[in-house]
Amino acid sequence: MPEVRFRVRWPDESEEICYSPSSVIKEYFKAGDIYTVLEFVTRSREALNIASDRVAQKFGFHCSSAMDQIQQIEEAAAHYPDGSVLIVGFLEK
Repeated sequence: MPEVRFRVRWPDESEEICYSPSSVIKEYFKAGDIYTVLEFVTRSREALNIASDRVAQKFGFHCSSAMDQIQQIEEAAAHYPDGSVLIVGFLEK
């Protein structure tokens, strides 16, 4: 289960590196794609919940880092009622 980090660019042009404990995130985002903030949050939440479930299946407990990442994305997104998020790219560990 390879960890994946993905770089996003928020509407104000700031960038953030986000974490997923599973490559499932690549099924939800593609480098270069642009999503509304709401769609980005929705897709992130779904993908990171699946990733956390995969950790639970393998290790017997959910991934707290995935849950923390969902919270961080939701908190950041609250600053942008409008706008788009760019998926800059992926960094695999």
